[in-house]
Amino acid sequence: GLCEITSCRRQALLDYFDEHLEQPCGNCDTCLDPPQTWDGTEAARKALSVAFRTEQRFGVNHLIEVLRGADSDKIFQFGHQHLPVYGIGKDLDNNQWRSVFRQLVARGYMSVDLERYGALSLEEKCRPLLRNEETISLRKDIKPKAAKQQTKVHLAPDVDIALWEALRECRRGYAEELGVPPYVVFHDSTLQEMCLRLPQNMEEFGELSGVGERKLERYGPAFISVITEHLAA
Repeated sequence: GLCEITSCRRQALLDYFDEHLEQPCGNCDTCLDPPQTWDGTEAARKALSVAFRTEQRFGVNHLIEVLRGADSDKIFQFGHQHLPVYGIGKDLDNNQWRSVFRQLVARGYMSVDLERYGALSLEEKCRPLLRNEETISLRKDIKPKAAKQQTKVHLAPDVDIALWEALRECRRGYAEELGVPPYVVFHDSTLQEMCLRLPQNMEEFGELSGVGERKLERYGPAFISVITEHLAA
């Protein structure tokens, strides 16, 4: 979750180990080059509210559809078009909402339940935000620069294209927030392996090539959520 913070990284790291630094250090990357942020308080409350109103049973794709007022079969199946949160998030597009949910998970306001196909659950930390007792600043998504030359990716015949694109979108979001090329998050070959092996828990995800302990902890839940939600669709 440290990659998602907008304040002093050293303060956040020390807080993690129950040590405290009263003032920003002035030397870490976020102090020297502060990320662009926006007041995400209202968006965060909407994201938390839609998870609560849908009984914390659904993954990010469905929650975004509810927020944006989509006319999907799943929404009508569960009667979510009648919820007060239905259609209240049309001011943000799908990618922006993905960024909001990703940052809320990274900061501990929500968690991903891998045993329930990536359903998003609320954490105790979110209560002050929902009660209008605190605000939150979120990182702005960095718009990707146009590539000078598109490199064609050769996919294995058995790769599910829809899942492939969903995993690429998840990877792109992390890459933009970290300010790194997508392959730094995961190489194309690792994404293809995800499509073919379909890992649905952390143990299986950790067996993929190119997934070390740090990447497993940092990215595993989000990518597993994409896979499990795709399989459940």
